[in-house]
Amino acid sequence: MTTIRTARDSQWEETFSRLRTMTREGRYEEVEAEARALAALPRRPWRRRPPHWEARVLATGTAVMHGRPAEALDELDALIAELDPVGLNSQMLRLIARSHRVVALSGLRRYAEAETEALAVLGELTRIAHRAPVSGLEVNTLGHLAAVLCGLARYEEAEAVARGNLHRADGPAVAVLHTTLARSLTGQGRHEEALTELGRSLPQPPRHAAGYLDLATAEALYGLGRRAEAEDAVRRALAACEGRLHPAHPRTAEARALLARVTGGEQDAASGEGGDPGDPGE
Repeated sequence: MTTIRTARDSQWEETFSRLRTMTREGRYEEVEAEARALAALPRRPWRRRPPHWEARVLATGTAVMHGRPAEALDELDALIAELDPVGLNSQMLRLIARSHRVVALSGLRRYAEAETEALAVLGELTRIAHRAPVSGLEVNTLGHLAAVLCGLARYEEAEAVARGNLHRADGPAVAVLHTTLARSLTGQGRHEEALTELGRSLPQPPRHAAGYLDLATAEALYGLGRRAEAEDAVRRALAACEGRLHPAHPRTAEARALLARVTGGEQDAASGEGGDPGDPGE
């Protein structure tokens, strides 16, 4: 764990670079624990970087990715209010926190609020694009927006956002955006097209998207009346969610609800009606 000595000014960038790498590896629990330890260190009058805030943004972001949106939302709201969007570093951290907030709101099915927040973040990113590299955060936020539009049943708009930004995505984000595109097609009744998108050779999705591709596949198969195949896919999705995500993750409940519909056991879906499997996050 980080100590005061190892967290001196000259080592902050190295420390956060390592934690960001761990986040990409899906080590959310470790990253959150260390980021919270960093945030608890004695405050100092930092000039260029706000490491206390960066640690808190990282901690809350990994909590959302792990699948604890309700727990993280109040903390995100407090953090966003505290961050003064004057310096460029603080502006970027605030926008990252607000992008996490989009995912948290979407996970709680507060889609209208999530859409408003996503559009506001995208507007701010456009305004500072000449001063900072914003492309990565912009593409992530657009991916969140596409998922939110699916939650609002505005599938044509979701398709336009997802399809229009596929060429800008890279790495694991490609698999996530293709999956969201497939969900938008399923929502329009274009199930065969959705399966084509899901059948592409895609990069390995990140841990926070566990079960997302299989759940989207199950939805498309169910829409085609291929119930046995849909059941296999949704069981894979549920196993992935239960094995890799926090028990409170919204996608786990969605997988259980879809499994109940596919198997004809709607009365057993105590976690609620089926539908959107939730924003897959960053």
